[in-house]
Amino acid sequence: MLPARSVIATTAAVLAVLALGGCARTIGVEVAPNAADPKCAEVMLAVPDELGPDLPKVPTNAQATAAWGEPGAAVTMRCGVDQVGPAADCQSVPSADGTTVDWIVTTDGAGTWSFVTYGREPAAEVIVPPAVTENHSTSFITDLADAVTQVPATKECQ
Repeated sequence: MLPARSVIATTAAVLAVLALGGCARTIGVEVAPNAADPKCAEVMLAVPDELGPDLPKVPTNAQATAAWGEPGAAVTMRCGVDQVGPAADCQSVPSADGTTVDWIVTTDGAGTWSFVTYGREPAAEVIVPPAVTENHSTSFITDLADAVTQVPATKECQ
């Protein structure tokens, strides 16, 4: 049997860990129309714990979503968005392991970047707000190649 002092110290340590764990902020992300597609589960299981060197994964509030960063300055990802048709802004982006993912890349003029996988159904969408691009390039999109390639490509950029 543990001395009372040890029990109190252990209990205090456990409560401190639980309190700190409860401080994790949840990022609100709108669920995509086809988020229930089983392929999205495979995509979400393969997302990285970090984008680039300093954007850690944080909890989200919706199925088939992920986020990295902090509230107000988070990169968000949704799986199950509608497939985007061929567009002039389709870009083939190679990753370090040689995998190439085709993305439809747009910006809204206010500095928010949108990346939607092309030729994969269900499609995945990644939104990068200006608060992130102030200090980062969007090259971390290559970190998502392993995840989005869980959905096989059926078309490529032309």
